[in-house]
Amino acid sequence: MPKQAGISGEPGWDHFPHGADIGVCGFGQTKAVAFEQAALALTAAITEPDGVAPKTRVSVRCEAPDDGLLLVDWLNAIVYEMATRKMLFSRFAVSFQGHELRGEAWGEPVDVARHEPAVEVKGATVTALEVGRRANGNWEARCVIDV
Repeated sequence: MPKQAGISGEPGWDHFPHGADIGVCGFGQTKAVAFEQAALALTAAITEPDGVAPKTRVSVRCEAPDDGLLLVDWLNAIVYEMATRKMLFSRFAVSFQGHELRGEAWGEPVDVARHEPAVEVKGATVTALEVGRRANGNWEARCVIDV
């Protein structure tokens, strides 16, 4: 179930409709938290994140000229790690140094019977891409993922 960040400013994520694909959105008091929550929304498009044990840590680095493209690169790096390692992730940590993102993802190998993956994510796109502060001061990071 989506955990939306509303008036309280709590971190959260959500999905939004977009044709045959899925929009993912992360919210938080910082840009890093919004990126972490967007990655959690990515996992939630596949399976219930609470059912994925954060057993193994994987490090990711991305660099892009702006925050929007950095979000797309970050999510695509997570998709790549999921595909090549045959894993799902349920916990994320992000930090920024200029236009570089340093991230970590914790997860476990896919267990089809237990995780019951709903879709296969092909990648993040620039469709509906937005990264920025809302009127309440919280950050939002969103884009459409191709499934």
